[in-house]
Amino acid sequence: MATFEPGHLHIERHALNKDDVSYNLHIDYEVTQDPKEGKGMLFTMHGRIQGTDMEEKFFLPKDQAYNFAHNITQIAEKYGMPKVYSSIGSMHKYYDEMFEDVRVQLDMKSGDPVRPEHLE
Repeated sequence: MATFEPGHLHIERHALNKDDVSYNLHIDYEVTQDPKEGKGMLFTMHGRIQGTDMEEKFFLPKDQAYNFAHNITQIAEKYGMPKVYSSIGSMHKYYDEMFEDVRVQLDMKSGDPVRPEHLE
């Protein structure tokens, strides 16, 4: 199950048997200003994975904010979610809605410049 509203994605899965995966995750995000990187998006991922509480925050500058799914996947795997379940990109509808909302909130346009130091 998943629900999306601007600034928030909730994804939940209940294990069907003892070998299955269970999680209940919330991903909140908001535009913020970092003193060093400038305007960007602050993401907070919190909830439970396999019965373990978790909360992590990460900031992505405006020119890197499109890459939020990578960070979310890494965090989910860090807390024990198997790779087969960890990619938010596999939930296309919700990923697309979140991607579009991030783009709108940060006023991102095709062709916006990327800071060279972010490519290293």
